[in-house]
Amino acid sequence: MMVLLRHLLGDVLRRLRQRQGRTLREVSADARVSLGYLSEVERGQKEASSELLSSICGALGVPLSQVLREVSDQLALAELQEAALLEDAVSGDPDPARDLGITRVPDRVPQVADMAGV
Repeated sequence: MMVLLRHLLGDVLRRLRQRQGRTLREVSADARVSLGYLSEVERGQKEASSELLSSICGALGVPLSQVLREVSDQLALAELQEAALLEDAVSGDPDPARDLGITRVPDRVPQVADMAGV
């Protein structure tokens, strides 16, 4: 199972929008992108250009670097799980997550500011 970057990016953007209690319509208007296109980006059905990402991040009031960092963290976890699954498929271990101490992939990887109580 290959993790698609556009799916992770869409998940992060959706969580950020929902945490702010904002609708797709509000963010699409502020980002000057069609509601349908933003919805497709959030669902991982469309690849967002760097210009579009910048516009969406601006509408959300979140630096692009933060979004990319969250996507990177999610991708790293997914890669660890995928590697464990492959390794355990070869060794025959039925519970690969146990070896990594993973019970599930979190909705969001805590950021340094979260851990500092900021």
